[in-house]
Amino acid sequence: MTKPRELELLAPARDAATAIAAIDHGADAVYIGAAHHGARSAAGNSLEDIKRVAEYAHRFRAKVYVTLNTLVYDDEITEVEYLVGELYRAGIDALIVQDLSLLRMSIPPIALHASTQCDIRTPEKARFLQSAGFKQLVLARELTLDEIRAIRRATTVPLEAFVHGALCVSYSGNCQASFALTGRSANRGECAQICRYAYDLIDGDGRRIVTGKHLLSLKDMNRIASLSSMIDAGVSSFKIEGRLKDIAYVKTVTAAYRQALDRIITASDGRLRRSSFGESEYTFVPKLEASFNRGYTDYFLKHRRPNEKIASVESPKSIGQEIGTVSRVDGRKLTLRTDKSLSNGDGLTFYGPDGRLSGFRVNRVEGSIVYLNNPVDIRPGTRLYRNFDSAYELRMSKPTAQRRISVYMTLRSVGDKRIALDIIPVALPSLTASAVIDCDLAPAEQPQAARHESALSKLGDSAYRVAAIHDEIPDKFIPASVVTQLRRDAVAALDRAIRATHPFEYSSPVAAKPELWTDTLTYSDNIANRLSAEYVREAGANSVAPALEVAGKISRPLRVMKTRYCLRRELGHCLRTPEGAALKGPLSLRSGNNCLDLDFDCNACEMSVYLGGNRLGYRDAAPTSRNKFDFLPKRS
Repeated sequence: MTKPRELELLAPARDAATAIAAIDHGADAVYIGAAHHGARSAAGNSLEDIKRVAEYAHRFRAKVYVTLNTLVYDDEITEVEYLVGELYRAGIDALIVQDLSLLRMSIPPIALHASTQCDIRTPEKARFLQSAGFKQLVLARELTLDEIRAIRRATTVPLEAFVHGALCVSYSGNCQASFALTGRSANRGECAQICRYAYDLIDGDGRRIVTGKHLLSLKDMNRIASLSSMIDAGVSSFKIEGRLKDIAYVKTVTAAYRQALDRIITASDGRLRRSSFGESEYTFVPKLEASFNRGYTDYFLKHRRPNEKIASVESPKSIGQEIGTVSRVDGRKLTLRTDKSLSNGDGLTFYGPDGRLSGFRVNRVEGSIVYLNNPVDIRPGTRLYRNFDSAYELRMSKPTAQRRISVYMTLRSVGDKRIALDIIPVALPSLTASAVIDCDLAPAEQPQAARHESALSKLGDSAYRVAAIHDEIPDKFIPASVVTQLRRDAVAALDRAIRATHPFEYSSPVAAKPELWTDTLTYSDNIANRLSAEYVREAGANSVAPALEVAGKISRPLRVMKTRYCLRRELGHCLRTPEGAALKGPLSLRSGNNCLDLDFDCNACEMSVYLGGNRLGYRDAAPTSRNKFDFLPKRS
């Protein structure tokens, strides 16, 4: 028989409590930041917390990945080596990394996953990273199904792809805008989110065509309807974005995608299976529309559809679910046309006459009438959205899921003076845990099976639930206290056995010299230390430029973003259409003193964003480099 293909639902966690909640709500793996070098400087965690998460996750054969996916400077290599060793001893399953220096560091044989910050868009790049020893590849968010299939044909390691959450407008790892404009590097976990700024659009004649719109701010990704297509294309790990999101968001999105994947697995006739075990029971129905979102898009997965809008230009904030319209305004009282049930404390949003997103909190609800604390500038006919569902949030603030492992139990005698209990997880039939206890076996006057079953089934707050009990001694009287102690000992033995047999994956020596995807590396390839530079040079690089963060003064013009998102197309002025000529180029974006030039490659259907220098009066931007020396090794 062909071995079933394993699928992994990978959830984000800003802290240990969120990670454990994600596991309870059905995640097969979680990713969490360590104390530093985690690409989200506000989401670091202690080693003690990470160890606690790993111990909890491993009882379900779930995995813990730690993000170490920022650039590493030369004077930090020893610090990072020490951290990796501590994480290895804490029991994590893999590191998600960007910097190639980890391939040369003195670290334990821990599995490495190539972060989306590695900008994996081509079969050549994916093949290089696989040959370098990476055990899982996190693909670029922009890829179509056809492009994923091409990478699948070129590689054998598991492919991981984002399915839900916020979108970066630039190819990940290929954005220097934050560093160039503010000195805060996205590749160091300090992104200033330049893409969420409001901009004016300036045309080739210097005219302001659009004023104060969030022209680089994308909607959020939602691919829950495309999971089957992604599986067919070769994806096996489905990643939810959101290491800065709250616990309610993680609970909601994890539960929704768990249920969707389970339906696909159930319908696969054994061809697919999940990578962990344990069934989650929920006290709620997950509502994706109730969680933070800027509107949804499946991005370019099935190619871009005509007239599809993928940006959220009016606001970078959560808009929420449309609930109806305002029919009457009377001071602090609004009458609504809606079929939704509203609650006191709901947060409602609307677009005002100036096109800007505004909002208010509901003080009291009476049927279709809502009362506010203060009047708002809103008109009849205005559409309303709910971006905070107070009733749903209250429900999510309480325990909302339990994850349990179904087990078989066998109660049997061991000679005349002892009894044993064997426990076997239904999803792991090769593993048996047993406990034995002394007990005088006396014949019972009445059948004892019901008493035995009652005592064995009281698993309380453990991770287990009984699927079936086979009682081989139903005619023997055993004191309830003895059965209870036997059950506790057997459950403890099963806990130890599951953790002791957790299947860790380790790094392995690379048999052949990795084949570089290019022999010329630019600043956007993010080579930031000696070890990375040595690695790519020995792999065949003829030219290696340093990452912007260590290069010193910025030379202009400088490309700070490259993206598959096209602003011309978003505004209905694609250069391949007659409407394109109506928007005269070259185009620029202005936000305060920040000005960015746009360039359009119609053959590749890509847009580049440049920090220019003259045309619109840019301010000087010369972030100080971290390293004051040339880190690149000299070639002999």
